[in-house]
Amino acid sequence: MKRLELFFENEEGKTVKYTLDDPIEPVDHEVIRAAMDVVVEEDIFYSIGGSITRIRRARVVDQTIEDIDLG
Repeated sequence: MKRLELFFENEEGKTVKYTLDDPIEPVDHEVIRAAMDVVVEEDIFYSIGGSITRIRRARVVDQTIEDIDLG
């Protein structure tokens, strides 16, 4: 399963992460940047450390899960 992780900074200078499952691929860097800009500009989310103040980074995480048959 793939996840899109969006990292921001809040008013206290701490990192805040929002995760979205199964992002549309291929990932469009410009669309992600524009969406993250909207989150900051419109003050959409609030964290324990205050409002989101700036973008830190984004990444796609690909996680493979394999069940183990224990008999």
